[in-house]
Amino acid sequence: MGSLGHTDFDDVGTKVLSPSTLAHVVLRTGNFQKMVDFYLNFLGGTVTYGNDFISFITYDEEHHRIALIGIPGTGPKVPTSAGMEHIAFTFPTLSALLLAYRQRKARGIPPAWCVNHGPTTSIYYKDPDGNMLETQVDNFDTIESANEFMTGKYFAENPIGTDFDAEELIQKIKDGVPDADLKKRVEIGPRGLPSDF
Repeated sequence: MGSLGHTDFDDVGTKVLSPSTLAHVVLRTGNFQKMVDFYLNFLGGTVTYGNDFISFITYDEEHHRIALIGIPGTGPKVPTSAGMEHIAFTFPTLSALLLAYRQRKARGIPPAWCVNHGPTTSIYYKDPDGNMLETQVDNFDTIESANEFMTGKYFAENPIGTDFDAEELIQKIKDGVPDADLKKRVEIGPRGLPSDF
C-alpha cells in the first residue's frame, strides 16, 4: 500500500501477492447427474444454482466450493495423466472427521484409504469419475508444530504416513482415548505410495 491507503500499483515487490483463500474447484464431467448427486451427499451440500449441464455446490458461507460442468464427449479420467491429484477438506475435530466417515459409509460412499500423514489424519474417497478427495483433521495445534514435524527425521523417512482402520479409531474414541494420543502417528519406517494410486 502506498501513502493514504492507496495501492501503489508500480511497486511490484519481491513476490506476488498471495490470495486470501482458495475459493472453489471446478470439475469437468461426462457423468453430470451422478457427480452432482455424489457431491451433494459427500459434502452435505446444497445447489446454489444448477441446470442440466452446470451445478454450483456449497456447504458453507461461500456461494460455491465445487462446480460441476457436464460437457458432452468428456471421456473417462486417465489415472496416469498429469493433473490434480486430490481435493482436501478439513474437519475441526477427529470425532467430526469420523462421524462424516460413518455418515458417508451409510450412504454407500466407502473410503479408499485411511492414513495418518503425521500433520493430518486423513480419509480418502473417490468420486464417480475417479477424482480423489481427502477429508482430514489437523494433528497439531499450531502451524509451527506441524512444520517442526514435517522438517523432522520421521517425516523425511516416511512422508506418506501410516494406514489406520477408521472403525478401530472410533472404538478408541468411545473407550476414552484422548484425541492427542490418537492423532500421534505410529511410526513404521520408510514406505512409498500405495500401489493403487
